[in-house]
Amino acid sequence: MEYQVLRKKYPRFIYQAYKIEEDKQNIYLKYDFEIEDLARFQPVLTILKKDFVWKSLQSKLAQNMAFHIGMIEAISYFKATCSPYFYVKCGQLTEAQIQWFQKLIYLGLGEFRYKNKISTEQNDFVQIITEGECIEPEKLQENLTDCIIPIGGGKDSNVTLELLKQTSHKRFGFRINLEDVSKKCAQIAGLQEDEIIEVKRKMESNLLELNQNGYLNGHTPFSALVAFISYFAATMLGKKYIVLSNEDSANEANIKGENINHQYSKTIEFENDFRDYVKKYICSNGPEYFSFLRPINEIQIAKLFAELEEYHPIFKSCNIGSKSKPWKWCCNCAKCLFPYIMLSPFLKRERLIGMFGEDLFQKEALLQTFIELCGDGQNKPFECVGTYEEVKFAVSQTIQNWEGELPFLLTYYQEHNPLFTDNLLKDYNKNNHLPKEFDEILRGRIFKC
Repeated sequence: MEYQVLRKKYPRFIYQAYKIEEDKQNIYLKYDFEIEDLARFQPVLTILKKDFVWKSLQSKLAQNMAFHIGMIEAISYFKATCSPYFYVKCGQLTEAQIQWFQKLIYLGLGEFRYKNKISTEQNDFVQIITEGECIEPEKLQENLTDCIIPIGGGKDSNVTLELLKQTSHKRFGFRINLEDVSKKCAQIAGLQEDEIIEVKRKMESNLLELNQNGYLNGHTPFSALVAFISYFAATMLGKKYIVLSNEDSANEANIKGENINHQYSKTIEFENDFRDYVKKYICSNGPEYFSFLRPINEIQIAKLFAELEEYHPIFKSCNIGSKSKPWKWCCNCAKCLFPYIMLSPFLKRERLIGMFGEDLFQKEALLQTFIELCGDGQNKPFECVGTYEEVKFAVSQTIQNWEGELPFLLTYYQEHNPLFTDNLLKDYNKNNHLPKEFDEILRGRIFKC
């Protein structure tokens, strides 16, 4: 349906309520959202207690964090109609907080707006009106220890899991909707099942029905949800660090000349904003949230991962293939072609084919995707992929090292592009938040290579 028509017909989205419940096995974060005159949504996030020792869930701090998680979860339901007024009846936000969430919603839905041909300014996209009670930020009284590492299944989080074996802090995994691939990667890294914090999330069926019936749908800032839920878990378990695996490359936009980024909530901009926000409005001395891989690029990560052979048969990052059981590489999308390209300078052709199941450099059907990854198309694929320079570097290195006749995609590149000569393997971006110990681990590994 047309954006302006939906906004006029359904002007009010309402965040009605939130609550925390628990039993012996689980913690339940329950939410109540409404698109007035259309639908009511009551999603539940379930956190498995396992043998962890959780702080009181009835504290003001726990309630404040649960409320904020709801602000992020609501975005998935708000987007169905993009109602111009977002009413919050269960909490109070200052004007600065409202502006913070308006920015997150606007930029976090950048791809969504682009694909749905929504042309609007940040201040006009949504007005947030709060009517509930204010919960003041608090301080923790105890010292925090250990680190939580969100795990995916792709090369990035596996590199983090492996390198942080060197840290003095005990490692715990974190995952929303734990997949077998993620679990196996965590096991290879030495984590037991009772060392993984698991969250179960399921979208409400009536939202899926709206999606099927022409209401607005698209990508949401999922990593922002990971940020707030992992912050809740770290705070309630007394963990000191939340260690992400977002690299420097996540900062590049997908649309040339526009601030539209599929990975917005993985950027240093969001990381800076989130760190500032939780200190001001939730807990001034709470867990530290940062990305361990922020100083380095995808080329460097691929080189590190190429050495972690035990992960090679297991790792996956293809979103299409994740819908299959078991998870597999579909070999027809950017999320397959990109890691294939990144690893190609460091692994032999036979090894790559064994990992992915096909020689992706020979697939003519991937030409347009290849062109877009190289920066010669209108935009970069809307996936978590690296920069144009990284792709050109990897392809150029692979061509220079190739023995025998070049496959289709490499031949195309050689005929249409000069070889990329800048060396990206020694880059190190100082715009990061790594504590000294983590910085020393990463520097030692990168500059040893």
